[in-house]
Amino acid sequence: MLKEQDKIFTNLNGHKPFSLKDARQRGDWLDTKKFLDCGSEYLIQEVKNSQLRGRGGAGFPTGTKWSFIPKKTDPKIGKPHYLVVNADESEPGTCKDRDILRFEPHKLIEGCLLASRAINANTCYIYIRGEYFNEAQTLQKAIDEAYEAKLIGKNACDSGWDLDIFIHRGAGAYICGEETALLESLEGNKGQPRLKPPFPALIGLYGCPTVINNVESIAVIPEILRRGANWFASLGREKNTGTKIFCISGHVNKPCNVEEEMGIPLKELIEKHAGGVRDGWDNLLAIIPGGSSVPMIKKDICDTVLMDFDSLKEAGTALGTAGVIVMDKSTNIVKAIARLSHFYKHESCGQCTPCREGTGWIMRMMDRFVEGKAKVEEIDQLYDLTKQIEGHTICALGDAAAWPVQGLIKNFRNEMIKRTENNN
Repeated sequence: MLKEQDKIFTNLNGHKPFSLKDARQRGDWLDTKKFLDCGSEYLIQEVKNSQLRGRGGAGFPTGTKWSFIPKKTDPKIGKPHYLVVNADESEPGTCKDRDILRFEPHKLIEGCLLASRAINANTCYIYIRGEYFNEAQTLQKAIDEAYEAKLIGKNACDSGWDLDIFIHRGAGAYICGEETALLESLEGNKGQPRLKPPFPALIGLYGCPTVINNVESIAVIPEILRRGANWFASLGREKNTGTKIFCISGHVNKPCNVEEEMGIPLKELIEKHAGGVRDGWDNLLAIIPGGSSVPMIKKDICDTVLMDFDSLKEAGTALGTAGVIVMDKSTNIVKAIARLSHFYKHESCGQCTPCREGTGWIMRMMDRFVEGKAKVEEIDQLYDLTKQIEGHTICALGDAAAWPVQGLIKNFRNEMIKRTENNN
C-alpha cells in the first residue's frame, strides 16, 4: 500500500482549492527553473531512469517516446516542435484525468513546461473532451494564473525558455482519444486516425515533430524530477514503476478515485479503498480492470492478480486506463457487454471496413443473445467475427470493440448458452 509521503496527487479529492497559492503550498512549482536549466538531454534521461510508462492506456515508456523527437530543429525548414496533452478521456469507467484537471491543474501545467523543454517545444496544446466544460474552465483559470506569475509564457520561470499553452475543446468523439485522430481534430479535420508510419514524433501536428502524452503522464513529471528518478523507480515493480490513479466503479460500497502503488493486488485495492464488493468479496462475478475496452477477468483471477501492465497482460487482459469496473452476481453479464458493443458501434469513425461493418455485426449478434434469439453455434461465429476485426484496423478501436466480447466468450460461455433460443 502506498505510503502517504509517497503520494504525488495530494489534492485528488479536492479538499483544498486548486489555486496557484494553494498549489505552491502543496509543493508545486518548486525548483522548476533549476530543472529547466538542466536542459533537454538531462530531462529525457531522468524520465527514462524513472521507468515511467504512459498512463493513457498503451503503457509505452515516456522517456523513450520523448527521445524519438529530433534533437534540433532544421534551420532550413524551421519546423517547430509541439507538445500535445491528451485530456480527451472518453473511456467508459475512467475519470482520473478529470480530477487532475479540476483539483490539481498546476501539476499538469508545470509538467507541460518541463516536458516541452525536454522536447524543445515552445507551444503546447491541451486537447480536452467537450463534456469537461467545468474542468476546461478550471484549467484555463490555472493557466491564466501561471501566465500572470510568469511561470509560463515568455522567459518562463526566468529560465530563458518560452512556452505558450492553449486549450482545445473536443466535440465528444471517443475516437479523438487516439493520438493521430486527436491531431486531425486539432488541425480542424474530421477525427480519423492516420496510418503509421510516419509517427507523430517526426510528422505530427501541422506536419511537425510532436509528442502526445496523457494528462497523468505529464502531471507526474515535476515530482519525478524533484524527488529523483530512483525514488519513482523504487515504487511498484520492475518495468511497472511508480504510482497510478485507479478509478473504481460499479458494485462496490465506495466508488472512488485513488492513487496507489503500481502492482497492488486487485483485491486489496478494492477492499481497502472502495469498501469492498457489495455484499462481500464472494459476491463478485467479474471485473473489467482497465476501462471498458479490455477483457474482463473472473473472480478466481481477481483473487490474486496484481494491478500493473505486465501482471494483467499475463492474466489475459490489460491495465489500460486503470478504470476498474466491478460487477457482482446480480449483473446480467451478457447484457452488460452488449451495452459496450452499442457504444463501440456508435463511436467507430467508419474509416476502416472491419471496424465500420464489424462493430455493427457484433452489436446485432450481441442483441440476439440478450433477447434469447441466438443459436448456440453463433457463439463461435461471434468469436470468429471479433478475430476478423482485431488487429485489422488503423487504430485500436477495432480491438476495443472485440476484446470485451472475447472476454465474455472465454469466461461466460455457459451464460451465453443459457440465453440461446433452445433454452427459453
